[in-house]
Amino acid sequence: MQRSAFKMKLKPGCEAEYQKRHNEIWPELVKMLKDSGVYDYSIFWDKETNILFAVQKIEGEQTSQDLGPTPIVQKWWDYMADIMETNPDNSPVSIPLPELFYMA
Repeated sequence: MQRSAFKMKLKPGCEAEYQKRHNEIWPELVKMLKDSGVYDYSIFWDKETNILFAVQKIEGEQTSQDLGPTPIVQKWWDYMADIMETNPDNSPVSIPLPELFYMA
């Protein structure tokens, strides 16, 4: 098991829509994430900065950030692009965060 953390940025005023879209996450996307080894995934929101902080637990080597070439992930990126800071391919600007401490 490994843990992965990264941050992204939400556009101002989009937190309710972001939460709504994630509450209605597509079942096929959830299945793909689980099938790829992501079994515990949380996203937190810093209200002051609009930074999204994501943490995943993963079996295997692949994080959700490695699934970009799949059509369902590209479709999700397109769906989310209007409310997040994105790269030219609509992937969210995502900055990996190294783990400095973990208490089991």
